Amino acid sequence: MQRAVEYSVRLTCIVMLVALVAGGAVRAQTHDGHGHHGARDLSVVAPADVGLSSARLERLAASMEQMVADGKLAGVVTMLARHGKVAFVDAVGVQDVESATPISTDTIFRIYSMTKPITGVAMMMLYEEGLWRLNDPVSKYIPEFADLQVRAGESADGAPVLQDAQRSMTMRELMTHSGGLAYALTDADPMSSVYRTEGVLNADAPLQVMIEKLGTLPLRAQPGTSYFYSISVDVQGYLVEKLSGQPFDEFLLSRIFEPLGMVNTAFFVPAGREDRAGREHRVGESGELELTGTEIRTRPPAGPSGGGGLYSTVGDYLRFTQMLLNGGALDGARLLAPRTIEMMRTNHLLHEPLGKMAQGQGLPLGYTASPGQGFGLDFAVVMDAAAAGEPWPNGTAYWYGAAGTWFWIDPETDLAFVGMIQHRGAESGEVQGLSRNLVYQAIVH
Repeated sequence: MQRAVEYSVRLTCIVMLVALVAGGAVRAQTHDGHGHHGARDLSVVAPADVGLSSARLERLAASMEQMVADGKLAGVVTMLARHGKVAFVDAVGVQDVESATPISTDTIFRIYSMTKPITGVAMMMLYEEGLWRLNDPVSKYIPEFADLQVRAGESADGAPVLQDAQRSMTMRELMTHSGGLAYALTDADPMSSVYRTEGVLNADAPLQVMIEKLGTLPLRAQPGTSYFYSISVDVQGYLVEKLSGQPFDEFLLSRIFEPLGMVNTAFFVPAGREDRAGREHRVGESGELELTGTEIRTRPPAGPSGGGGLYSTVGDYLRFTQMLLNGGALDGARLLAPRTIEMMRTNHLLHEPLGKMAQGQGLPLGYTASPGQGFGLDFAVVMDAAAAGEPWPNGTAYWYGAAGTWFWIDPETDLAFVGMIQHRGAESGEVQGLSRNLVYQAIVH
């Protein structure tokens, strides 16, 4: 009985979310390609209306609660839509273990690398305007990248051995982390260490400064020869500015966030909303949850990070994912054409699947270089679900952020899922894996 009462409370919370998720926009009647007619507008329905079992969804809710009860996570918010309708919302735990503020669907999360697919959409909007093409050299738009060198190793005295790049990286390679750029995330890679030392990523400096620094540094590999998770999406943020003639953050606001009704998504947490911001946690040496000390940005950055700078809510990001699942439109606002979304969900690593190319290559936190997966335009795609060992089907696209936020869209099942936590550690991978198992076992029709 207690579980039934808890679930009825969740459904009540879903009803309260209608205004938040639906955004009050015009409802467009569409056909979803799965035999379902109606408004794919994220209005709220009972799970059974979209082929989900309420009883089986309880397993998903219970698993999230158990991770909080076990002290593995401070709090977690999850949201699931199928056939364009919200059918499950759950929030359990706190957004800050020190203040014990309850986590909620209004909690604002730093989404880190879940910024990347949004930057990718911005790039593809400009692609649709004819401003660039996939096989163009990046140096066509960024002259600073015209004559880059490549770090080919080290001499006996430890000095870097450099060689000329055989060609410019292409725009496709920039969007698939195969252009030869590094990241400032690890000291295991020599060029990543240089990026950190040189302060290549600096939110307090304009994006032009990042480009000028990159133009003086060698690549870590010849363009097109290997996948390496990199700064390339931050470079794309700069390209959005240059190609559109509009500051990157303003472009996202006017061309993506406002049309989609993403009212809580920005590169900072504005005044008056600080108390809604979740804090990052980790399991400390004592085995108890503690804050990592990561500060929440409360002012606009001079150099907004296209690779990891955004804050958002679960409801806002579900609107973005539903736009992708709808083929580029939501509530009458069309950002991209269906074929463009299909291009983004297609593997563009032309030589090898991601699982082979990525072995030992500084992957993002929690990422497993498993077989059966490729990389589309700014997020990963499932090419062989059996080889990947996951319940999601071929064609699924997904990504996540360094503090544990995660999402996927599944066109075959017509499903979008968003989960948000603020946590550093292996527990992030655990909750993401659990969510996949427990979402798919709840689909009964």
